[in-house]
Amino acid sequence: MKGRPRLFLSPPWVGPEERRAVERAFDSGYVAPCGPLVDAFERELAKLSGRKYAVAVSSGTAALDLLMAHLGVDASWTVVAPTLTFVATVGPAHHRGARLVFVDSDATGNVDLALLERALSDLKGGRVLVLGVDLYGRCCDYRAIGRLCRRYGAVYVSDSAEAVGAKTERGEPAGSAGLAAVYSFNGNKIVTTSGGGAVVTDSKRLADHVRKLAQQSRETCVWYEHREVGYNYRLSNLLAGVGLAQLAKLPAILEARRRNHDFYRGLGLDCLPAGTGNCWLTVALLSTRRDRDRMLDRLAKADIEARPVWKPMHLQPVFAGCPVYGGAVSEDLFARGICLPSGTGLAEDDLTRIADVLL
Repeated sequence: MKGRPRLFLSPPWVGPEERRAVERAFDSGYVAPCGPLVDAFERELAKLSGRKYAVAVSSGTAALDLLMAHLGVDASWTVVAPTLTFVATVGPAHHRGARLVFVDSDATGNVDLALLERALSDLKGGRVLVLGVDLYGRCCDYRAIGRLCRRYGAVYVSDSAEAVGAKTERGEPAGSAGLAAVYSFNGNKIVTTSGGGAVVTDSKRLADHVRKLAQQSRETCVWYEHREVGYNYRLSNLLAGVGLAQLAKLPAILEARRRNHDFYRGLGLDCLPAGTGNCWLTVALLSTRRDRDRMLDRLAKADIEARPVWKPMHLQPVFAGCPVYGGAVSEDLFARGICLPSGTGLAEDDLTRIADVLL
């Protein structure tokens, strides 16, 4: 394998279109945050998500933080989230002092609806925020989660950071559920702006407040007037140009990711179902944790990046003591699951090289 380039898990797929977009931003004179490309990017994101409004910000984590700031999440709130997720889903809630409750997965990796209902019924009122997560680009059951939140008086926000371009089984766009949803455009995501995120919503009040908070909460007047403390979370015009170029290539990106998933399944691997997701990462399940670790080691020695499935939040030392409903399914997925290289730019020779190691 010596001399062969390293194969990464999910590297950015960019080219001359993105370079030209950045040059146009330079030529326009709008280099700082905000500008016409940010406005255009937000319009495209609203269209993609089936929402009325989008606010482009510096990361998916910032998007979640802004939503929680808008809601006033603090120590009086309980935030219910899937335990099988990336830490950024619950990081902002932790920083705000909210009580965290974790819920196990079903066989798809997404939240177990029966356990979610049990968690909500046990809370018996109070301020509750439910974070739905579209794990590895597969949408969870938006309608079922929405019904549960309405029944128990909880606010529903969708963490669709990994699911840009995906759809539910009913054809609803990823991010179309709940009071609002968030996207991520980190360097390893389906669509990247190198770093970035967005809030999408049908609430003008929410969108206006989030946009204001993301710009230091400056009031509309000549001088700098502040009636609340905000953040510096807006996306730059340069990065929005990259995002627009990426969105124009989204159909080709989704096709390539689906091809990768189908390739791995064609090898006879037991993969988490992709459904109508965007196939951001293909997850294969091996027989045992020892088998998973051996495969990770073999791939690493071949200079091929792969990673375990997210370690459940209830197993993370920082969240020790947080209530968890179930846990065995997510623990098993973590123990046996391996995220395989899923980059848009993988060539046939790259896939063959990976297959030689897997088989």
